[in-house]
Amino acid sequence: MASIRFISSRIIQAGSRSKETDRIDLTPWDLKHLLVGYLQAGLLFHKPKLPEALIHHLQTSLSRTLDFFPPLAGRLGTIEHEDKTTSFFIDCNNAGALFVHATAENVPETVNAFFQLDGVKNIEGTSKPLLAVQVTELVDGIFITCSANHSVVDGASFWHFFNSWSEISRGFDYLSRPPIFKRPLIDDIHYPIRIPLQKEHIQERFFQPGNLKVRVFNFRKESIVRIKRKANAEMNTDKISSLQALLSLFWQSIMRNRRMDPNQETMIFLVIGVRQKLQQLPEEYFGNAIHSAEVSLKAGELVEKGLGNAAWEINQVVANHREENFINFVKWWVNSPLLFQTGPMMNNALLTGNSPRFDIYGNDFGWGRPIAMSHGAESKCDGLVTVSPGVEEGDIEIKVCLSPKTIQAMENDEDFIAALNI
Repeated sequence: MASIRFISSRIIQAGSRSKETDRIDLTPWDLKHLLVGYLQAGLLFHKPKLPEALIHHLQTSLSRTLDFFPPLAGRLGTIEHEDKTTSFFIDCNNAGALFVHATAENVPETVNAFFQLDGVKNIEGTSKPLLAVQVTELVDGIFITCSANHSVVDGASFWHFFNSWSEISRGFDYLSRPPIFKRPLIDDIHYPIRIPLQKEHIQERFFQPGNLKVRVFNFRKESIVRIKRKANAEMNTDKISSLQALLSLFWQSIMRNRRMDPNQETMIFLVIGVRQKLQQLPEEYFGNAIHSAEVSLKAGELVEKGLGNAAWEINQVVANHREENFINFVKWWVNSPLLFQTGPMMNNALLTGNSPRFDIYGNDFGWGRPIAMSHGAESKCDGLVTVSPGVEEGDIEIKVCLSPKTIQAMENDEDFIAALNI
């Protein structure tokens, strides 16, 4: 196991406090994440040739980047109402982001020690930093990780910030994609939104998953094309996307190797990006803009009817989520707030996360592109399927977190192995 030595810890503030952005109200998409953990991801780089001034350079460039992202230098603010409800907002007070410098001899089997704010709930952002960076120097590399409050950012905004920081680090004076903080205007939604909170939910400890194993599958562009072509051919269509075909492949294999009863309902929970579907949300919108959708099939139908059938079911659920659905969800949520909480996943369910559209391997801080990416401990639960772009353009990386028994069964699953080699 690698020995981590922490060298320093300091708060990095924006170079100049924004006068235009003092307070940002949280939307239902933000608020529903209050009781879960921070988003955590990091990048491994080859070590720069001149590492002596590296830490100071990264701290300086982070401060400059926070000039453009004042929410990440702030804290969550609250308003207590007489009806015992609470409103949350981002107080852009420039309290600062946490920056930790560490060293390690090598990369351990578990990279949890490379991330800050493990086990911290987003609601604790009233006193904890909304962004924590850890830079860990290795013998021949450097690991840069970020932990960001999930009530402030979704995956798209997380990588938008990371991309922007790398631009400033390379010497840019301005960002190629400045963030937009204006909240969507929806009829009958009045900010700040009031939600009831039960103290026992806030004080509950994080659910600790049992013995789980992570396995990463890398798909080359050519292989993805073949899997997508097979799924479309089975359904006599050209509508099924590469991602839908790949998710179907894993949905089938995981449920088959969990030995599900053929009559039991199985589910896969998708994360649908709202920016692409809601007209008033630009791609640069900074905040949460994701919607959860469920696709279900009986285990027997899922396994027996082929890759195309499962992929088509996913395709139809995604296609049927339009602007009206998202607006109706927001209106419903305001009247019946429901907060996500950590807990064991059902044995008949999968949860998807991340996106192959994120620009992960384009993050060049001035000494070359990253060579690997990793998520923190907060991205660990039985049944989590994480999708990311591969190192090479057009490739896709899929990481599954499952019980060791299920992982071993998949590795011995001839049907799954054959599908991987289509």
